[in-house]
Amino acid sequence: MAWPLIKLLPQKTNFTFVKFARLMALISAVLVVASLIGVFKPGLNLGIDFKGGSVMEVSTAPRAVDLAKVRSTLEAQGLGDVQVQAFGAVDRALVRFQTPAGGDAGVTLTNAKNALRQSLGDPVQFINPSAVGPKVSGELFRSGIIALALAIGLMFLYIWFRFEPQFGLGAVAGLLHDLILTFGFIVLFKIEFSLNTVAALLTVIGYSMNDTVVVFDRLRENLRKYKKMPLGEVIDLSINETLSRTIITGVTAIMALAGLAVFGGEALFGFSVVMIFGIAVGTYSSIYVGAPIILLWGVKRGDEEATPIKLGAASRP
Repeated sequence: MAWPLIKLLPQKTNFTFVKFARLMALISAVLVVASLIGVFKPGLNLGIDFKGGSVMEVSTAPRAVDLAKVRSTLEAQGLGDVQVQAFGAVDRALVRFQTPAGGDAGVTLTNAKNALRQSLGDPVQFINPSAVGPKVSGELFRSGIIALALAIGLMFLYIWFRFEPQFGLGAVAGLLHDLILTFGFIVLFKIEFSLNTVAALLTVIGYSMNDTVVVFDRLRENLRKYKKMPLGEVIDLSINETLSRTIITGVTAIMALAGLAVFGGEALFGFSVVMIFGIAVGTYSSIYVGAPIILLWGVKRGDEEATPIKLGAASRP
């Protein structure tokens, strides 16, 4: 039995996506430039993983935790940027603080726990305490950037061997577009950039590439089938033929992530929100970034050489 709501999606669409490619390219370019500026100034809100420090949960069950007293106690220790927030139940708090310059992360964490015990009194528990030194945090940051770069490079090679270099260029342009805009989203809403965020970005890369491959595969098939049809019209046809699949997949993923964002707690909220935005942008880029770039480079049909096409005349015979 078919899902009843599937009837809301038309079986066939005839949207002229290429017609608006110039406008969408301009909007994307402005957003990419703004995102790049934001990454450097004001910059990313680096988490404990990347700037060094400690994080732990403090529980005073069965009494409610005094957030103000926790904050003032840690600030009195000279621990830099102290962050204290309610975490789930009223008897729990999530605490983050920096390690003083030249200090040892492990020793600083132990001293902070002792100070909180004296301030809050019994009972008090420290759950999942972890400390990251500046050297380790720097290595983690470099490793995260390298992982993102390797993922993009491997995706480019995959598309290049499966399709053509033009398709590979379009796919990489789409991936870079998605990553940069997602970084801009992280900066705009001051989402903490942690290892969870890197995991979300890697997942966005995979999702965006999957979406792009579906469109490219249909485009390659239609290029063989409609050899006399203008390239712009073939691109429009291919996107329309895969549109329902793209919408269903994207909405399903966003619904699952929305539930994770609402019920997953503070620890998973940033991860979920970043992925929701990345999936939405990835769907957009597969339509208005990856495919239109092929118009600029042209594409080989059969024994013919690739012929670049002017974007403004792409949809005219």
